[in-house]
Amino acid sequence: MAETVHTLWDELRQQNAEQSIYQQVTGYALEYLNDVYDQRVFPTDAALASLAEFDEPMPDHAHDPQEILKMLHEKGSPATIAQGGGRYFGFVNGSVIPVSLAARWLADVWDQNAALHVISPIAAKLEHLSETWMVDLLGLPTGTVAGFVSGTSTATMCGLLAGRDALLSHMGWDVHENGLIGAPPLRVVMSEASHGSVRKALSIIGLGRKQIELVPADDQGRFDAEQLPEIDNQTLLILQAGNVNSGSFDPFVEICEKAQEVGAWVHIDGAFGLWAAASESTKYLTEGIELADSWSVDGHKTLNSPYDCGVVLCKDRDTLVNAMQASGSYIQYSEDRDGMLYTPEMSRRARGIEIWALLKGMGRSGVDALIAHLCQQAKLFSTELGTRGFRILNDVVFNQVLVACETSELTQQTLKNIQASGECWCGGSQWKGEPVIRISVCSWATTDEDVHRSVAAFVAARDKAQSQ
Repeated sequence: MAETVHTLWDELRQQNAEQSIYQQVTGYALEYLNDVYDQRVFPTDAALASLAEFDEPMPDHAHDPQEILKMLHEKGSPATIAQGGGRYFGFVNGSVIPVSLAARWLADVWDQNAALHVISPIAAKLEHLSETWMVDLLGLPTGTVAGFVSGTSTATMCGLLAGRDALLSHMGWDVHENGLIGAPPLRVVMSEASHGSVRKALSIIGLGRKQIELVPADDQGRFDAEQLPEIDNQTLLILQAGNVNSGSFDPFVEICEKAQEVGAWVHIDGAFGLWAAASESTKYLTEGIELADSWSVDGHKTLNSPYDCGVVLCKDRDTLVNAMQASGSYIQYSEDRDGMLYTPEMSRRARGIEIWALLKGMGRSGVDALIAHLCQQAKLFSTELGTRGFRILNDVVFNQVLVACETSELTQQTLKNIQASGECWCGGSQWKGEPVIRISVCSWATTDEDVHRSVAAFVAARDKAQSQ
């Protein structure tokens, strides 16, 4: 056994020294990047069927790493979604900015744990800079802290945890000491159009449906400020920057000012829409976000950083630290940034590195241009589809377009045909009681020609549905 282990370790050291598998996979990666703009957006049936070749019992012995990588590329690459190209418009999934992807590759080789400064000084440094730059770019209060997590679902949970604990603390209740049993009751006020991840986050932190008061949304999915109930210092108030269907933004100034008067905690779910604050053409949509207490946003959506990267932002650093509390005699805190203080995880990858590279590589003007480009392409979609007889159901203020045909049945069949075509890919949703086709323009790579091709695919899909 000892001899077998030593042989294996020798082989691993040799693989690192020879670097041939790294050169091999670099070639595969560059080939994929070169092809992604022209490949089918959704895999063929044959490519999906070939995934069955991965099915096997757990191997008893080591396998040739070059054969493993070859299999991944030959069978795995064709079964991917061409999210990095210009004709994928599903689920608000962004593409990736090249310098950010390259930084991610290097960071993956570094394989840093971003928990503590002493574990990774470079991760701590670049997280600090990413935090500083994001707060400035979004116009948030000086001193706002950022925690780098997997996505907005987790970021929302963190923001609501901070709010829950802060409200209870102001009422003299220490959650860490007493738990939630017997705690003063809290209220949750949010729009009926809030994202499903918000309800999930509330459930995780111990706030159930009976604590939630839903406020009606207007015809664009915005929180109806005129129907805001009386709120107080026991209220978690949740707003939205970017409705997941329509892309609309809640009226932040009016609602946040009322919340500040009574001491309610305001969290803004801004998964893709919070970045509107970073563009001169769309920042009017986010007026008043600085009045909130916490925010959640993704890097891997509008900003086009690699997956996965979400960020929780909190106006009061100590409040987030208290909510994410971590202790242990072995933990070595420092005077510098210790990332585990701001996230649920202790061990996690160094997501701040690719955010730093993207923001440095694009600069303020580049981020502005990226956001404006996504909005421009969404409006081009809206115009071209409208002239071809499709119904546009929302005011296209950001990167979301809701499309329907003459009947619900025709809409649903058209969507199936679009998804099967491989030319482009969109998701479906429900809007005001009817099925819709939901276009999310999230890729820097989407050109005018990509929009023209996709519109043609819509028309062909509808024609096919009508003939069916």
